[in-house]
Amino acid sequence: MKISSRGRYALRFMIDLAQHESGEAVTLKEVSTRQEISVKYLEQIVTLLNRGGLIRSVRGNQGGYLLARAAEDYTVGDILRVVEGDLFPVACMENEPNQCPRFAICKTIRFWDGLYKAVNDYVDSVTLAEIADEEPEDGCWAYTI
Repeated sequence: MKISSRGRYALRFMIDLAQHESGEAVTLKEVSTRQEISVKYLEQIVTLLNRGGLIRSVRGNQGGYLLARAAEDYTVGDILRVVEGDLFPVACMENEPNQCPRFAICKTIRFWDGLYKAVNDYVDSVTLAEIADEEPEDGCWAYTI
C-alpha cells in the first residue's frame, strides 16, 4: 500500500490547521506558503475534506478553513480514508463479500487481512493532535504499533 501525494498533503493541511487554530479561519494561501503546496492542489484536497465533514469553510473577507471538531477527535485514519478511500493492501479485498474466484483456496488472504488490520489499527491509534503537538526527538518521530 502506498499513500498518494493527495493523502500526504491532506494530512499536512490538517496538521497546519490544528497548529494554527485560533478561532479564525486559515486561508489556503497561508497553508500553501507554510507547507509549500500549490493553492490549486490544496483546493482539490479541501473539496474532499469539506465533503467528508472534516473541515468547515468560512466565506467572506475573513474567510478560510477551520477544523470541524477538536484536533484530538481526528485520527490519521479518518483523514486518509476521506482522501484515499479504504486502505486495503490488495485489490481483491475491496469487495465484501470477497469476489475473488481464488478466495476459497487463497493461501495469502489471511496475510493480507492481517496487514489490513495492522495498518488500520495503527492509523486509527494516532490522533491529529498528537502529530500537531509533537516535537521530534533527534529530527524524527517514533510512532509504534
